[in-house]
Amino acid sequence: MGEFVLKYADAQGLVHQQVETAESEDDLRQRYADRGLLVYSVRVRRSIQALELGVKRRGRIHLEQFLIFNQQFVTLIRAGLPILKALELLRANIKNRKLAAHMDAIYNDVKTGIPVSDAFRARQAFPPIYTTSLMAGEKSGSLPDVIDRFVQYQKVALAIRKKIVVSLIYPCLLVTLVLCLILFLVTYVVPEFAALYDSMDATLPYLTQLLVAFGVTFSEHLLLVSAVTAGIVFAFAAWLRSETARDSFDRFKRRIPIFGTIWVKYQVAQISRLLSTLLQGGIPLVQALETAGESLGSKLMQNAIQQSRASVKEGQALSKSMAQTGVFPELAIEMVYVGESTGSLPAMLNSVAEFFEEDVHTRMTAVLSLIEPAIMIFMGMFVAFVLIALYLPIFTLAERI
Repeated sequence: MGEFVLKYADAQGLVHQQVETAESEDDLRQRYADRGLLVYSVRVRRSIQALELGVKRRGRIHLEQFLIFNQQFVTLIRAGLPILKALELLRANIKNRKLAAHMDAIYNDVKTGIPVSDAFRARQAFPPIYTTSLMAGEKSGSLPDVIDRFVQYQKVALAIRKKIVVSLIYPCLLVTLVLCLILFLVTYVVPEFAALYDSMDATLPYLTQLLVAFGVTFSEHLLLVSAVTAGIVFAFAAWLRSETARDSFDRFKRRIPIFGTIWVKYQVAQISRLLSTLLQGGIPLVQALETAGESLGSKLMQNAIQQSRASVKEGQALSKSMAQTGVFPELAIEMVYVGESTGSLPAMLNSVAEFFEEDVHTRMTAVLSLIEPAIMIFMGMFVAFVLIALYLPIFTLAERI
């Protein structure tokens, strides 16, 4: 007899998780299937799971390489190969060490009779949406379809992410160049002029005195300033590790003018696409909300999704539960309400994701088009200030001569 963690859904669609004692996983699955319950997963209790399944967490996998694996995996399955044979063929050609190690362990687990969804879940390195989709595909007999749907979802998500990153490269490069220029002027140019004026025993204008005092002080304490800056960065990173801090920081980002709205819409687009993919894969709404919450990086959005999940579990509509969180935009709530009313919630959620992704891209492009000239103007004004402050005493000395 062993102890297993069982996750199942009752006749009302509510998801339950509890610890049960049974002779084997198959015995426990059969027991609950005979009662007409949908079993999502059965796994050995955590205390002995590492001994039973050989679980060894090796860190997160490289997502793009994992997508390539899944494209090959679904092709082999649709060609009629058994899952075990497909895993055997693919694991020998994986170049990434982390992914190869996971695939070796998964192959060995599946070889012993463990369901492929449980084998992937045991590794604790794969996205929750993937393992949940695998489980749904096993139950419905449409494993290739759910894998293909996951690949399409990740491709779109990666494309949106890359588009945003590319649009940020040029502003970040400009900011870096401006900071390097300021550092060079303050730590090298200003102290050189200060030494020159000191040797000439010149009377400096007030503007030059301020710049020289700041430049000399900063240059003399550069190591201290660097150490303090690094300490602040590390302290901030350590602070963000706590859930309370992450939630507070997310609320702060949400209140930032212009950028806060863009951030919220990007998060809503991610959530909508996640839910759409899960619902299209046959996952019940309550469990889809749970999986979506686990997949998000924002603590504020995680809490909002969990709050919505609790309301939906009590019988409320998704649109109403989203409105109660006070986080989701009104337009997204209205579109979800229409989707619920027409019975096309997955398709409407996909439309919500597409709309907000396009809106985020448009707003980002508009904001960045204003930031770039603002950076250039600031850089020009700062250089002009330094030049005037440094050369003003020379003009004064020339007039005296």
